[in-house]
Amino acid sequence: MDSIPFGNGCILLPLIVVQALSVVPLADIEIPKWNDASVVVGGNDESGNQGTSDDQPSTGPDDKYIYQSRVACTEGDQAIFPTCATVMPECLAGGEDGKPGTAIYWYASLKGAASPVWVFHSGPVCVFGEKPRDLLAEIAGQIASEFQRLPIAAAEFGSQPGPHTLRGKETNVWANASTQTFNLTMIGQKVTITATPVAYTWSYGDGTIWGPTPIHGAPLNKDRIGEQTQTSHVYTETGRLTIGLITHFNGTYTVNGGPELPIPGQGNIPSASQPLTVWRAETNLYADDCIVNPNGIGC
Repeated sequence: MDSIPFGNGCILLPLIVVQALSVVPLADIEIPKWNDASVVVGGNDESGNQGTSDDQPSTGPDDKYIYQSRVACTEGDQAIFPTCATVMPECLAGGEDGKPGTAIYWYASLKGAASPVWVFHSGPVCVFGEKPRDLLAEIAGQIASEFQRLPIAAAEFGSQPGPHTLRGKETNVWANASTQTFNLTMIGQKVTITATPVAYTWSYGDGTIWGPTPIHGAPLNKDRIGEQTQTSHVYTETGRLTIGLITHFNGTYTVNGGPELPIPGQGNIPSASQPLTVWRAETNLYADDCIVNPNGIGC
């Protein structure tokens, strides 16, 4: 049984013959000397240099871990981690500038620990470039405008009675909006945006506007139409009107499955307006008996 070195210890494995793998001696790998205080990662690589990368696993300032990179895919690692066979050819082929990258593993430790205990987190990944970008900050700077461009579905709404109602009577309105989720890619990262309806602004068509209010109302049973509700309105004039509704959505987002973060601002989504005709009703009392006098008033 052969012993393959890994980190500070050994892993006992049967002898493995690795063919057609490009073995990179550790001494031939140049570790990027990155040091950017704005990037939310920390720790030192095996050469003692501050290390971060485009693929840093941090999920932002609320992350309870710190991270460090370690050189990956050396002779022993290629036998232990078969994924090195797919990562290394791309890494050695070079980035946009043609320079080869560095294969690294990510290790994590709890923030604030007196004696950090580093545990394998992920990898191997190939890192290119001289300095990383703070991808989370870039996404945070773009997320509000991205939220405004989402095709958020407007609320459905209706009125009772409708499309005809009576002057001086209660006309009930209600809205039905749903929480919606969108998956997209921003700066190469997987971003999930959730839009949640939180408020409604009603335009009753006669100049009366109510909202924003969290009250969305509900339809009434047929035998209860005409009752006063939280969203009902009484029209004092007859005419042909249109009812309008704007639904206000709050947004949250996650990056690569990380914590849910708020999106500044709201999405204000208008629904298609609905026509409403307000009629008047007249009631008259008549004394004629229509059986006795079929031609009487009201017969």
